[in-house]
Amino acid sequence: MYVATVPTRTSPPAILLRESYREGTRVKSRTLANLTNWHPAKVEALRRLLRGELAASGQELTSLEDAFEIVRTRPHGHVAAVLGTLRKLGLEQLIARSPSRERDCVVAMICARILEPCSKLATARSLEATTLQSTLGELLGLEWSDEDDLYEAMDWLLPRQTRIENEFAKRHLSEGTLALYDLTSTYFEGRRCPLARLGHSRDGKRGKLQIVFGLLCDKEGRPIAVEVFEGNTGDPKTIGSQVKKVRERFGLERLVIIGDRGMITSARIRLDLRPANGIDWITALRAPAIARLVKNGSLQLSLFDEKDLAEIVSPDFPGERLVACKNPLLAEERGRKRRELLEATERALSQIADSVNRAKRPLRGRTAIALRVGKVLGRFKMQKHFSVRIGKASLRYERRQERIDAEAALDGIYVVRTSVPKEHLSSEAAVRWYKQLAVVERAFRSMKTVDLKVRPIGHHKTDRVRTHVFLCMLAYYVEWHMRKALAPLLFDDDDP
Repeated sequence: MYVATVPTRTSPPAILLRESYREGTRVKSRTLANLTNWHPAKVEALRRLLRGELAASGQELTSLEDAFEIVRTRPHGHVAAVLGTLRKLGLEQLIARSPSRERDCVVAMICARILEPCSKLATARSLEATTLQSTLGELLGLEWSDEDDLYEAMDWLLPRQTRIENEFAKRHLSEGTLALYDLTSTYFEGRRCPLARLGHSRDGKRGKLQIVFGLLCDKEGRPIAVEVFEGNTGDPKTIGSQVKKVRERFGLERLVIIGDRGMITSARIRLDLRPANGIDWITALRAPAIARLVKNGSLQLSLFDEKDLAEIVSPDFPGERLVACKNPLLAEERGRKRRELLEATERALSQIADSVNRAKRPLRGRTAIALRVGKVLGRFKMQKHFSVRIGKASLRYERRQERIDAEAALDGIYVVRTSVPKEHLSSEAAVRWYKQLAVVERAFRSMKTVDLKVRPIGHHKTDRVRTHVFLCMLAYYVEWHMRKALAPLLFDDDDP
């Protein structure tokens, strides 16, 4: 850098801070700042500092802070990284080919969701000139925007969701490839949105309304599409809409959908997947189905004496392959959890028994005792492992050891279920791809808590709730590519 004096015809010379750089074989310069209004002594001090000399006062300047008066700083590096990645992915052009204020607001909301996730009001304040927190608002020309501009941009974006997701599918899905699908819920603030319902809360927020949304990813975990459902929608009921989306919107005739055991059930396979020729699946059996396989002899525990993986057949699953696996670490973990739950249940039942047997104000009546016992068994989910006898003034309980032992024998055993022929997918590959569902769980963690914080949702209009979730998916799309680009820098090649 250097200070240049540029003469002018009718006014005092311009004092410019410039920087030289090389472009090919040519040396060029660019202006970094206009210093014309600076005091001449201050300009001279900066000039001598850049040359490595002493200042006019005889004191050595050790940093630029000695020559500049810092009025305000605006963090820029993280903004440049996120906005640059978004534009490199072509997402800005995909949202809309022509520049517009609505497009800039959408881009700002995507970047802000990665940089500092917060409400739309707080996002608008972080862009506004007097309260900005970075250079994002200046780069996008949104220094004088407010929350109403962001809400209008959300309404503008929703009709474009289908086209954007179709383009993602065209980029990252192909005929015969694998796709990961999973569902989660997130709680809701307020009671006015028609989508908000009481349902099974994966966030542990009992009594709060919630929405449910399903995320479809490619085999690497890159998000392709998201769909929002009412909060009381069961997981299996969403499979049909995904098959329709793949066929009608994405135009794919052959695809393998990977989903967990609670979603791709036998009923969904019979009603939604089998009729769709070319759509295969990879899922797993639930514990009762595994117990039936052991009971009828299709699955013999001696198979795991020498190896931890074996392919079996059963007449209960015609046209499908079953791959039985045993994970010793999982067996140990399930055994530990069962022991802790059994002990916790016994402690709670013992307290109820003490209440029944105490001399002062004892607990009396079958109904009152049964309500207390039912609450304990329901909390720890241990009904099947205890035999309970309730009288008007008595409570007896004991473990059903034979049931406990039968369940413990199946610890660590899981059975992967797939319709993909063996010549196209080996047993080991089927198990490996089923485990790939963990990347969707990682996406949910990132979207809900760790990074993007989709919850809690404060919007009341149905369309804006859908757009809010879609914006978080777009933000995760950008974040996913940033993580992939940084991975070689963060981990050595020898790291596991």
